[in-house]
Amino acid sequence: MADRVVPGPVTQEAVIREAVSINTRKIFDSCRDKDCIDDLRVYPTVTSQSYIENALSIRPRSAELLYCAVNVEPISFNRGYYTVDCTYFYRLTGETFPNGQTVQGLAVFDKRAMLFGSEGSVKTFSSEDDSPTAEAVEMPIAVVNSVDPIALHMKLVDADCLCPTELEQRAIPGFIADAFPEPLVLTDTARRWYATIGQFSIIRLERDTQLLIPAYEYSLPDKECPGASEDDPCELFSRIRFPVEEFFPPNSVENCEDYRSMV
Repeated sequence: MADRVVPGPVTQEAVIREAVSINTRKIFDSCRDKDCIDDLRVYPTVTSQSYIENALSIRPRSAELLYCAVNVEPISFNRGYYTVDCTYFYRLTGETFPNGQTVQGLAVFDKRAMLFGSEGSVKTFSSEDDSPTAEAVEMPIAVVNSVDPIALHMKLVDADCLCPTELEQRAIPGFIADAFPEPLVLTDTARRWYATIGQFSIIRLERDTQLLIPAYEYSLPDKECPGASEDDPCELFSRIRFPVEEFFPPNSVENCEDYRSMV
């Protein structure tokens, strides 16, 4: 089957076999953003707060995105447009000076985007759904792609006054609180921890729709599944390429294969 089309760039020799109707999610609108979030309040764990109280400064070590809560609401004055409200929950890690104590805390960042999501009021029923009724699908589906942020800067600040914090009025999901080894200090304190982080994100609105696409072939994998019997380790070893580059330095590192890969 030399003329068989495989996934990858399509050559001129490839022939479209048929037009196929598929049901998938169509992206109606999307945006990308590079947010530099300055002076983001960090709510430390109980032990971390005790270290902060006796520290002179703090330096960043890492930042991890734990979860992003997404909510979609229509814009009444602009048909087909929606606001996408994203709430990012971060676990930040720093190191105090002096003593070099590791501290952890929770930071929350709210972001809003306005995107076009079209309109729809279809009711969808499926054999996979045990419910006897189905709600009208009017809202598009918001999808947020984000990577772990970059911890740019951290600082400690003495508070001028003790005021109620934002998180005291907001419910923190249980699985977010469970991501920390001990309870968080959500009430206001005399010593506060602030961080500056960089966040990359892509936000899009999708809807289920039917599309007509060209099809070349059924997608049948060409690669065989490598494996060997646990009772025959020599057979597994025989499939490993000899590590020539480990004995003789290569002239170039481009397209250099890992000798541990199967042949």
